[in-house]
Amino acid sequence: MANSRLGEDAEGLWYVAPGRAEMRRETVPAPGPGDVLVRALHGAVSRGTERLVLSGRVPPSEYGRMRGPNMGGDFPFPVKYGYATVGRVEAGPKDFVGRTVFALHPHQSRFVLPASAVTPVPDGVPPRRAVLAPNMETALNATWDAAPGPSGRIAVVGAGVVGALVAWLCGRMPKTQVTLVDLLPSRAALAKHLGVGFALPAEAPRDCDFVFHTSASAAGLATALGLAGDESSIVELSWYGAGDVPVPLGGAFHSRRLRLISSQVGKVAPSRRAEFTHARRLATAIELLAEPALDALLNDGTPFRDLPQQLPRLLAPEADVLCPMIDY
Repeated sequence: MANSRLGEDAEGLWYVAPGRAEMRRETVPAPGPGDVLVRALHGAVSRGTERLVLSGRVPPSEYGRMRGPNMGGDFPFPVKYGYATVGRVEAGPKDFVGRTVFALHPHQSRFVLPASAVTPVPDGVPPRRAVLAPNMETALNATWDAAPGPSGRIAVVGAGVVGALVAWLCGRMPKTQVTLVDLLPSRAALAKHLGVGFALPAEAPRDCDFVFHTSASAAGLATALGLAGDESSIVELSWYGAGDVPVPLGGAFHSRRLRLISSQVGKVAPSRRAEFTHARRLATAIELLAEPALDALLNDGTPFRDLPQQLPRLLAPEADVLCPMIDY
């Protein structure tokens, strides 16, 4: 077991001011009975959520709901944020020692959590790919919210990580026609890797049975509404943070009886709530990451200590980066 000096080499990433992050020394306590000590191997930065955190655009009304598991500090600053870490258990119950686990923990080199708060990564899922677990969980929950069936025409507007995973999940259903829609022509190669179609917004198929929107832009939402067929559903996964977003609800929105619904990972979708806990949903999301094609979503990793300097570049809206990886 570890001792009280465990924290000497632990570092955590803190957002400290708009556009600025820094490394801080962290004190890691000795693990108690039922705890695990985890050394981080890989992590991922959420381009959408952490861009809002870095820019200080988390609305005061959402300070409580936006608190991540094991978060340090308080919004707006300073705050230790993040929720995608894969590591190896160095100490704890014997069934856990040496295992690779996923944890909803901020970006930190070593940390202690209850063993019940980490999820073992199956042997068939490489540690690097396992950092996609929160994104896959979000995508899985969104498909449960929409409940599309076989033989449908589905569009996903926004080919970021969550949008790509939604498209991949929908593409696994029999006889579905799934199109990933994005402004970047380079995303066509990603769609091909995932086994789904691709289109620029102006060329995307119309009259879709289901449309998912993940681009976090007003233009993307307008595109999503325009692709929906009569009486179909548009599932909004984007979270915009502070500020107002125009939504084009005039024109044919009412006459076509469109449904605009939100999806958010904080709660299990109502259709699955009786059978899935949060823990079971997360474990299922990790199991789904056994597909090698999903490596197309991962970029070259950034060394953890370089992260404060690299974050503005990685999180810039114009950056052609899918999943900013962290290598510890």
